[in-house]
Amino acid sequence: MAKRDYYEVLGVEKNASDDELKKAYRKLARQYHPDVNPDNKEAEEKFKEINEAYETLSDSTKREQYDRFGHDGPGGFGGGAGGFGGFGGQDFGGMNDIFDMFFGGGFGGGQQQRGPRKGSDLRYDLTIDFEEAVFGTEKTITLPKWENCSTCQGSGAKPGTSPTTCTQCNGTGQIFTMQRTPFGQMQTAKVCPTCGGTGQMIKDPCPECNGKGKKRVNKKIEIKVPAGVDVGSRLRMSGEGDPGEQGGPNGDLYIYINVRSHPVFIRDEDDIYMEQEINIAQAALGADIQVQTLEGNVTLTIPAGVQSGAKFRMKGKGVKNIKGYGKGDQYVTIKVVTPKNLTAEQRDLLQQLSATFQTVEPVDNSAKDSKKKEEKNEKNKGFFGKMKEAVEDLFDED
Repeated sequence: MAKRDYYEVLGVEKNASDDELKKAYRKLARQYHPDVNPDNKEAEEKFKEINEAYETLSDSTKREQYDRFGHDGPGGFGGGAGGFGGFGGQDFGGMNDIFDMFFGGGFGGGQQQRGPRKGSDLRYDLTIDFEEAVFGTEKTITLPKWENCSTCQGSGAKPGTSPTTCTQCNGTGQIFTMQRTPFGQMQTAKVCPTCGGTGQMIKDPCPECNGKGKKRVNKKIEIKVPAGVDVGSRLRMSGEGDPGEQGGPNGDLYIYINVRSHPVFIRDEDDIYMEQEINIAQAALGADIQVQTLEGNVTLTIPAGVQSGAKFRMKGKGVKNIKGYGKGDQYVTIKVVTPKNLTAEQRDLLQQLSATFQTVEPVDNSAKDSKKKEEKNEKNKGFFGKMKEAVEDLFDED
């Protein structure tokens, strides 16, 4: 099934700013989060689609490529391919062969494969509690990944032995052939099938890794989550990705943060919102009430006569900004609750109270309605209606 446009997935315009992308992502992520929609496969797929869209559009380089090429651009999006992996195959037929003729090796081939290459970057989705996102936390995760074999130190050869030069390509990693073309004789280069382009052969493979030079492990990694992270935050751990090739550096590990919803608070950037119930007596008379905050209960003064929906701001009671720019605020919306199950005493007291209130007399609108009706009829008579009335009045006078 064809993928939906990433901008459509997030519900934003193509010229949306980074802040607009982030707000749209956070709103949708909260709505379709697996914790909010347990055992809901449709919501789970939506959540994955939203994450994929945001991961691409929040990266300026990926976004530029996506805007130019769409889902089928260089390397594609959401599938993990990179570089020029999107070219070749059926769409471009023998394009690599043509580049082989002129440049020796084509896309991604030839001598470049022998040089040091950085290892693959890895991704880990970490879900934390609301309070952990607010105050920061430390987590230990178990990450399946490749690591250089400790027995052979990544060489792939049995300890005490060393790789030897490939006899088919003489250590170049390439096989050169002459090919007749319409342009004359052309030399082409292909990756050596014997050594895979490394230029080396392993006669006695390491018994621990079977000559691969690396093995799959489950590594425990300590993660320090800073205070103020939110849904969509991304942490980078340098060098914790897969090992590089031919002596290249390790890739990086990217931690994507998801945050569980809170039973009381709703977060928007660094501000938090909540609803506070009070009874009718507190609303009428005013009161000092205890309100829950991120750092414990505090006293909030409610003025007399407050109405449902009134909002109070508690400055500095929000979330600490992740970049150190102060703290957000807490907003408390008042909800006046009418009691349902009254005792006999409470009912009697309310009846006494009700008797003291001034009775509001109903307004008689009949005269006003009659006048409006006459004005409407007068307006709708038209020219001939008014002429008829004038003639009738004339004969009445006679």
